[in-house]
Amino acid sequence: MTCEETRVAVDLGERSYDIRIQAGLIDRAGSLLRPLMRSPRAFILTDDNVAPLYLDRLTRSATEAGIAAQSLVLPHGEGTKDFAHLEQVIDALLAARVERSTLLIALGGGVIGDLAGFAAAILQRGIDFAQIPTTLLAQVDSSVGGKTGINTARGKNLVGAFHQPRLVLADTQTLDSLPRREVLAGYAEVVKYGVIDDPAFFEWLEGNAEALIKGDDAARRHAIAQCCRAKARIVAADEREGGQRALLNLGHTFGHALEAETGYGDEMLHGEAVAIGTVMAMRLSVRMGLAPAADADRLERHLVGLGLPVRLPGNRVWTADRLIHHMAGDKKVKDGRVTFVLARGIGASFLTPDVPLDALAAMLSDFTNTG
Repeated sequence: MTCEETRVAVDLGERSYDIRIQAGLIDRAGSLLRPLMRSPRAFILTDDNVAPLYLDRLTRSATEAGIAAQSLVLPHGEGTKDFAHLEQVIDALLAARVERSTLLIALGGGVIGDLAGFAAAILQRGIDFAQIPTTLLAQVDSSVGGKTGINTARGKNLVGAFHQPRLVLADTQTLDSLPRREVLAGYAEVVKYGVIDDPAFFEWLEGNAEALIKGDDAARRHAIAQCCRAKARIVAADEREGGQRALLNLGHTFGHALEAETGYGDEMLHGEAVAIGTVMAMRLSVRMGLAPAADADRLERHLVGLGLPVRLPGNRVWTADRLIHHMAGDKKVKDGRVTFVLARGIGASFLTPDVPLDALAAMLSDFTNTG
């Protein structure tokens, strides 16, 4: 039986593009990409987890569509999103004598998507690229909206560019190859959209999250499309994050601090950090008298019920001072003040730079094991 396809449009004038959501899209990728390409030549960037599963299928699909495709396989993991691997990618593209008409294809999760997008943005002052995200996190968030970049020792995503893809192909079948931990990490970005401004979606997730995580295709397509529609709407209104797009960072200021403290490794995945960070944002909102404690409790129950972390692991020393130090280096700092995404309840998030340091420190101390 052929699974249905869902499409979401990102409306950016001449740079508009579609997000296509369906099982099996990798096998049709060549024919879907070719009409958008300025020449029949592509370069595929992927990693050593994804390549054995999907690189041959994508290459075959390209060949069948008359596209000549080369590829580069990088190590998997957040550590690949750095200057050294960016230089490796750029060197490989130049060695292959890519032209401005060549399409760079990102086949992988958020790390590959961010890295490929940044390389495409700066190579020859900008070449086209397409996203084929293979994780839930990338399908609902990082592959959409044109944010690209790399990490540095001083923080996450501090070097990058806005560069929109020509097409996003979210093949839901790729989620079947992910361990539950990875799917759950992606789910943290899904639930974020409900907490931001869609309480009805949050309620739907409470009844359907387990089916989504276990592989129900209709549930997956609905959730991915709902997230992509929300992000597309916000990006169309505020592409370069001058205002409301920053709402999409709910949980991320805290989450990035947790990732920095753990070294951006497998100890805490990005989505796990976002899950804890979203709970922290809700708890800070409660502490400041902005949100009812019942909503924070409801969020925690939902995440815990699925198996996502909502508290810091006890295998290291955590201090409020260290986490605040990391937040001070966040890219959302303006005039020396961190802009936080807080909430008046589930579905009612807002931006504010007005967070008293004592309230922030007190909330973090509730989470740390040292006070």
